[in-house]
Amino acid sequence: MRHRKGFNHLGRTSAHRKAMLSNMASSLILHKRITTTTAKAKALRSYIEPLITKSKDDTTHSRRVVFSYLKNKFAVAELFREVSPKVMERPGGYTRILKTGNRLGDNAEMCIIELVDYNENMLEDTTKKTKSTRRRRGSGKGKTETPAAAKAQDKSRAVADIPADEEDIQSVTDEGVMEDETSTSASGEAADDKKAEDKGEEVKAEVAETVSGAAMANGEAETEVKEEESESVDKEEDKKE
Repeated sequence: MRHRKGFNHLGRTSAHRKAMLSNMASSLILHKRITTTTAKAKALRSYIEPLITKSKDDTTHSRRVVFSYLKNKFAVAELFREVSPKVMERPGGYTRILKTGNRLGDNAEMCIIELVDYNENMLEDTTKKTKSTRRRRGSGKGKTETPAAAKAQDKSRAVADIPADEEDIQSVTDEGVMEDETSTSASGEAADDKKAEDKGEEVKAEVAETVSGAAMANGEAETEVKEEESESVDKEEDKKE
């Protein structure tokens, strides 16, 4: 019966499973990353991480215990000489699983399992990120002022400490500027009005000249007509005589 057996048997017998995990652990230590199925990678993670923790204590007893699992002296030497110093400051979580999709054929879910401290690209990304902390807004007890906040407070205090004379001078200068602007605008409006009046007078003079010229032309035409009539009358009288 399979009661209370909470691990993946991977479809293999106990001896087959142990041998497979031992070979995979040795390959991971020697090559730093391997490609396998996700189920095997999860089983390998729980198998190899206690051995890496054991390698932090470099003693003969620790080496013999790790060798009893790996059965490979080259992998044991690599683990204690190279891997152990690099993961000394890491409190667990020595491996990372990166899923790569499904395998053609049986459609098994594939992944890459690697040692965290040997992926330099991922380490650079983690070093660039800055830690951001969220803080609640409290009553202000026990808060420390940042340099930016201190500078802002100093500026506000400096503005508040300006003497009244300087403020009065500033207000007077502002009023003088406003008066100058209003006077200039009023003078400009008066000049515009004067120009409009001059143009109106010129137009009136032109109209009067045209009217007077038309009247004079009409008077001359009437006198000419009268002279012609008088001449015609004189000619008729001469003919009668």
